[in-house]
Amino acid sequence: MRFCLVLAGALIASPAMAHDSTTPLHGEEPAEHTHIGEDILNFLLPEADASADIAIDGKSRRIRANGYPIKPPGQFPNRNNPHAISKKNYNLKVPVSPRKNARATSAQGAVFGIAVNGVVMDPGTAEFWQNNRRSGWNYEALGGACKLGLDKYNAHVQPDGTYHYHGIPTGVLASEGGKSVPALIGFAADGFPIYGPYGYADTKQKSAMKKLKSSYRVKQGTRSDGPGGRYNGKFTQDWAYVAGAGDLDRCNGRFAVTPEYPDGTYHYVLTDTFPFIPRCWMGTADASFKRLKGPGRRGALEGEGASATIDFAALTDNSAATVTLIQHQGGRPPRLLPGGRPPPPGAGRPGRGPRQGGMPPGGGRAGGRSPCSGS
Repeated sequence: MRFCLVLAGALIASPAMAHDSTTPLHGEEPAEHTHIGEDILNFLLPEADASADIAIDGKSRRIRANGYPIKPPGQFPNRNNPHAISKKNYNLKVPVSPRKNARATSAQGAVFGIAVNGVVMDPGTAEFWQNNRRSGWNYEALGGACKLGLDKYNAHVQPDGTYHYHGIPTGVLASEGGKSVPALIGFAADGFPIYGPYGYADTKQKSAMKKLKSSYRVKQGTRSDGPGGRYNGKFTQDWAYVAGAGDLDRCNGRFAVTPEYPDGTYHYVLTDTFPFIPRCWMGTADASFKRLKGPGRRGALEGEGASATIDFAALTDNSAATVTLIQHQGGRPPRLLPGGRPPPPGAGRPGRGPRQGGMPPGGGRAGGRSPCSGS
């Protein structure tokens, strides 16, 4: 069935048309350029593995998914990530026409957004210096100090089985890497779209493409406490926002035209340098996303980064034929499997860091092995 849908999508898909913000976007259905070979073979998963549906419902954009990627993920468990993927039952919503607030809101301790393939974006980690949550020094997943078992798509698995991205979800981008036109990757919890690292050089019109740069920079000098040593980017607290230093604001966003928004829209950009995935929202996050990390909820995410702080002082190239990957199932909601349950309190083995089973009572030092080292 899946194979038939892939072939049909390749034959009948057409180039994207311009849309305003109140109608379904081309990116409502995960699609990828029709490049035969490994990319197409990767799509041929069992029908029940990947399930995602994004649709307009009045003033809301409804997102239903099971959190399993369309392309085969890396091997889990693995040497540096002992957890197996479990499918979820996401039923999320965001406003179709989000509004930008005057001030940014921290996204630490919450899921930032979700990719069009139904996999969530959660950049924070549960790894702290000396396994001490109270230290205030939170390791960065892509900072080079931690071995977290990430696969080639910058994703791994939390203790409750949630597969999630810590960086650019390369498996969602087209084969060109989203370099030909801005690539819609997903939606943030506040409803604003999320794009890949390339965008138009001229924000007011379709123009040459450029790689967009974050405005965060590693602080100068030496850490006053905690791990000590010079700031080097291994910890979240090593970074500071410097207005005007790059192309993006403190939430890694900007206002610009895109193929889906020809009149322009505020949108977030994923970058290959910090913050990778934004750490704050410019709009108001919907409660459905915040509840994903609520304790004891079915399919809830493990509390990665719940106490972390940050110093705030493609899917497709939208041209030619595409391969439709979403299964419409006769217009009915997609078949979703139950989400995994979070591990019970105290399930972690003694001497393990938070990635292997949580922090000790009170958030003090756990001792024992940690997946992170160095300062």
